Amino acid sequence: MGLDKKYAKFAANKAIELLNIDSPTGFTKKAAAWVLDAFRGLGFKAELTNKGAVLVDLGGKESESGAVLFAAHADTLGAVIAEIKGNGRLRLSNIGGLQACNTEAENVNVYSRSGEVYEGTIQLINASSHVNKDLGTTVRDFNTVEVVLDEDVKSAADVRKLGLEVGDFVCPFPRAHITKSGYIKSRYLDDKLSVGILLGVAKYIKDNSIELQRRVYCLITVYEEVGHGGSTSIPSDVREAISVDMGCVGSGLQCTERQASICVKDSGGPYDYDVTDALVKAAQKEKADYALDVYPFYGSDVEASLRAGYDIRHGLIGPGVYASHGYERSHIDGVFNTMKVIKGYLGI
Repeated sequence: MGLDKKYAKFAANKAIELLNIDSPTGFTKKAAAWVLDAFRGLGFKAELTNKGAVLVDLGGKESESGAVLFAAHADTLGAVIAEIKGNGRLRLSNIGGLQACNTEAENVNVYSRSGEVYEGTIQLINASSHVNKDLGTTVRDFNTVEVVLDEDVKSAADVRKLGLEVGDFVCPFPRAHITKSGYIKSRYLDDKLSVGILLGVAKYIKDNSIELQRRVYCLITVYEEVGHGGSTSIPSDVREAISVDMGCVGSGLQCTERQASICVKDSGGPYDYDVTDALVKAAQKEKADYALDVYPFYGSDVEASLRAGYDIRHGLIGPGVYASHGYERSHIDGVFNTMKVIKGYLGI
């Protein structure tokens, strides 16, 4: 049986499930447990690493070319409480590349260490346009926006009575949604959509009893957004590691949300020529709609692996995603085309 689009729909729906689990970097246990159960539920061996990532063995033969690893990440952008203000509002410290301008007026969950979850909204300080004449010109940063808790709090003491403290995690709502026309919209498609893609590929392998001609691993990391997700837990037989992460869509780039993106270079430098060439040939073989691009401001898990000293060849692919690190958008076609590239690369 060929790779049917139903596997792309499965991937997108699994991504929606994962998107609805808050998991900013440093707060990923629930998301990792979900990923672990999802791969095990498909019948694959999966284990938690000491760092909290999920390593999955999809099986396959021992081969002279060595094993290949596909890396995606389940950690996302987010924030922690940096200060509880005297008026009961919260100043934030962002995690990863979260931008204040992309979070204004967004609802959030705030997690206390006791397990209580409180809702709030990120607002500009003095957010009423009928009161603040500088509303439209104020620079949005994490000194000019704050969390307004949906609780009766008027002082720092009131907030602390709720059990909240500096360092507690603040998670903007994902607002995950698939439209009738197949667009996938949510925060954190980077990179939970690609976790869904790897689950879809795993399901395709299992459903069709495919015997892999080389050993294949998946590593779902949990520290990618702060730069060291892929720095550990690469099995010793891995010779090639490919990040399956979001493909950039924007000015000066070719990719759209309906395509698979193959990155030839990002801010960390060029990806391995032979791996990239094999990905291009795989896309052509499977008639996947793809684009080659250079990402100007980007880093990946497999670059972290190289910096950690692993002797591997590396590549990067992913579905096209617009408005990265904001309210992002992709498409089921981008998911399907990325799965086709992986299929062609593995020769399955």
